[in-house]
Amino acid sequence: MRGIGTTATVAVTDPGALDAGAQLLREELDAIDLACSRFRPDSELRRLHDAAGAPVEVSPLLFDAIDVACAVACATGGAVDPTVGTAITALGYDRDFAELRGRDGGGPAAAEEGPTGAAHGATRPTRPAPGWWRIRRHRSTRTVQLPAGVRLDLGSSAKAFAADRAAARIAGATSAGVLVSIGGDVAVAGSPPEEGWAVGIALDSSQAPDAVDQVVAIRHGGLASSSTAVRTWWHDGRHRHHIVDPTTGACAEPYWTLVTASADSCVHANALTTAAVVWGRRAARKLAASGNPARLVRHDGVVAGISGRHELAGARP
Repeated sequence: MRGIGTTATVAVTDPGALDAGAQLLREELDAIDLACSRFRPDSELRRLHDAAGAPVEVSPLLFDAIDVACAVACATGGAVDPTVGTAITALGYDRDFAELRGRDGGGPAAAEEGPTGAAHGATRPTRPAPGWWRIRRHRSTRTVQLPAGVRLDLGSSAKAFAADRAAARIAGATSAGVLVSIGGDVAVAGSPPEEGWAVGIALDSSQAPDAVDQVVAIRHGGLASSSTAVRTWWHDGRHRHHIVDPTTGACAEPYWTLVTASADSCVHANALTTAAVVWGRRAARKLAASGNPARLVRHDGVVAGISGRHELAGARP
């Protein structure tokens, strides 16, 4: 099904649980979109932005989504920071992605390609993200306060957060083993199939199953992939992608085309893969230190694999 600007999938071990699983996933997608969308004028996040620095009481869902985003920022040393909202808007990502492609009309002829595929040309100056620590949260009153002018982009964690929530909710309601994939962010819950859930790794999550680069099996937690080559657009004559380096406010250098990792949750896996894109050359060392298995595809096509303490079984090369 379509949801939050991407494609979502649910799979269950009990065929009798499929209808209920699909309905619960739809409810979770609708709820996270209403809470966290930067583009919907009726979203809770837009209301928070419009508060101009005043504290706002928010729903438990938005509070938890912001809480998770701040935890991810802390765990990644600020490499994944939700306060990049103004930066990513300035880069042209100011509407639903389906409306974004082709808007600028620049195309490849509008800019010169650099050695790693980054386009260079005239552009507007960027600024570092204000910093996640400036978000004030009060759990007792469930209020959030943003400094005036600070805008959040929860896209780097909310999709994975929704996958974890949906998988747990469906497993609890149906007692089935469950896999939920939202734009390639995968969460599993309940008892898995005997050989684990088979998940294809590919540049685009809509890739046909028989055309993926590798198939792996997971039995618990989650798996996520981050890419600089799929969610892209042209703006101000430059090729942009959706992963922002908070230290500069610009698109992260596309050193890695695709990073995939497995972890104890989809949120954790997504934090690692998004941060890896921002870390660039340092990513392999940092991912190895995390103890999580990962697969990295460099801009020149070279593939690096990192084994970890958590099992990630290869079904085929």
